[in-house]
Amino acid sequence: MTTLHVFRGICAVALCATSVGVAAAQQARTAPDPFLGTWVLNVAKSRYSPGPAPKEQTVVYEAAGEAVKVTARTIDASGNTVTTVYTAGTDGSDYKVTGNPDWDEISIKRVNANTTEFARKRSKKVVQTGTNVVSADGKTRTLTANGTDSLGRRVNNVSVYDRK
Repeated sequence: MTTLHVFRGICAVALCATSVGVAAAQQARTAPDPFLGTWVLNVAKSRYSPGPAPKEQTVVYEAAGEAVKVTARTIDASGNTVTTVYTAGTDGSDYKVTGNPDWDEISIKRVNANTTEFARKRSKKVVQTGTNVVSADGKTRTLTANGTDSLGRRVNNVSVYDRK
């Protein structure tokens, strides 16, 4: 009789552990993407080399099925507006980009829930690489990009954004 009770106890513990694991996995799948939302460039906290920094930039990340649609509206130091738009997954595939003079494709890989790595391409050639990280509290996003711009100048930018 005690062997039966021990067996039932072991089964109950195993069932509870499995249920907790399944619930955690479902929550991880349904947790909102921390990148989604509207982000405003904090010029004072950002660093642009070569400069000058943009006057302002607003970036909107929207869910688009399994992908994310990104729309970045930038007002450069001269007052010109540039709007960059793309819809991309985080599977490392190349996705078309419109409106940006420096790059016309992007590939993105998810490192973890709050971090992605990217490669920006122009005419199929990688011209910039970097990371995009949302802080643990979800209030700040930091994008680091290194490579070259459309003029062939070396780029080393750290753009810090605040969630709007």
